[in-house]
Amino acid sequence: MARKTFECPNCGADVPVGKKGCRECGSDASTGWMDSEEIDYQSIDIPDGYGPTDEVKQGVGRTQLVAVLLLLLIAGIVTLALLN
Repeated sequence: MARKTFECPNCGADVPVGKKGCRECGSDASTGWMDSEEIDYQSIDIPDGYGPTDEVKQGVGRTQLVAVLLLLLIAGIVTLALLN
């Protein structure tokens, strides 16, 4: 079954019927299907350090590593105590 689309009045891309905006140019009914340069975006300014290129790589922290090592040590001591 073919999906029904309409042509974006701004960029000409196919927009599926029922979608709120064009994924190619960002135009939508609330912006009047204007060109991206014509749209006066009402958004907040995101400070430096919060963009997609500024993501912090997350790894295992020192606290987590110490906790795992302590659990392994306690498990080893309990196992030795049960074997004796």
